[in-house]
Amino acid sequence: MSSSDAPLPSEPVAFDVDLTGHEMTRRAHVMAALGDDWDPVAALRGEEEAYDLLYSGLDEEQQRLYDALVAAGVLPRR
Repeated sequence: MSSSDAPLPSEPVAFDVDLTGHEMTRRAHVMAALGDDWDPVAALRGEEEAYDLLYSGLDEEQQRLYDALVAAGVLPRR
């Protein structure tokens, strides 16, 4: 009887994979790619400025839709 002919287990089988080491390596590579001059505060500030630009100058219909999305919790209140 080959392993492909073995009966399937009747109960769930425990299957654990520890990705901790891989995650730490991934994070180290991300930080190395960002470089020493990366400024997270400046990045967040730039993101806020981009959102301000994105949602500025809306016409009446766009503003109504934006307000509806905020009220529904789809977009954060700004």
